[in-house]
Amino acid sequence: MEQKVYRRIKDLPESERPYEKCQIYGVSSLTDAELLATIIRTGTKNCQSVELAQRILSISGQYEGILSIHHVTMENLLELKGIGLVKATQILCVAELAKRLAKASVDTRQEFHSPKEVAKAYMESMRHLEKEEVRLLLFDGKHRFIKEAVISVGTVNASICNSREIFIEALNAKAVYMILLHNHPSGDPTPSGEDIRITKKLRDGAEMIGIPLSDHIIIGEHCYTSFKEKGLI
Repeated sequence: MEQKVYRRIKDLPESERPYEKCQIYGVSSLTDAELLATIIRTGTKNCQSVELAQRILSISGQYEGILSIHHVTMENLLELKGIGLVKATQILCVAELAKRLAKASVDTRQEFHSPKEVAKAYMESMRHLEKEEVRLLLFDGKHRFIKEAVISVGTVNASICNSREIFIEALNAKAVYMILLHNHPSGDPTPSGEDIRITKKLRDGAEMIGIPLSDHIIIGEHCYTSFKEKGLI
């Protein structure tokens, strides 16, 4: 028997419509495409919203599924039939909201007692970045987080780390110790030779100004490398 094709959301069985399914079974019951369909709301004459959402989730050649939302551009979205400026803007805002929610999870009063805790707090906000980004985390004497500063944003596989800027940030914040953090867009957090060289240089300089560099953590895809845990610092 030929399977029936539903071109309109309202023609779907009630239990398969995103809004109704959410109300009946809860938001966690929705697939990624159904969640996105509730944002874009409508599709086209020959493509209902869930199908259009599936196309959006496949738009990136490198990233498949929900992760692709972090890597699409306005231009990519506008190339899809059924996606205009308003819907494209909504989708990009959802991606940005997700990033900010992840970043907000780092409470300014939070205490970090292990590299694993630091990596967990920053994993979602950094693992999607397409360029290397160096961040400096500053702490007081009770291990409480004082502030975060973006030191540099590099290319796909290289970043520029300014020692002078790092030390000025630390001194101005009256930090007691600091942690360096950066991502590898490849997803592999293995330190490069340059990573190791720069870290040793910063460690020596930090000791001279009396604000130790406690760790350098590299964020990968759901994984991390801690220089402290590896005995590299």
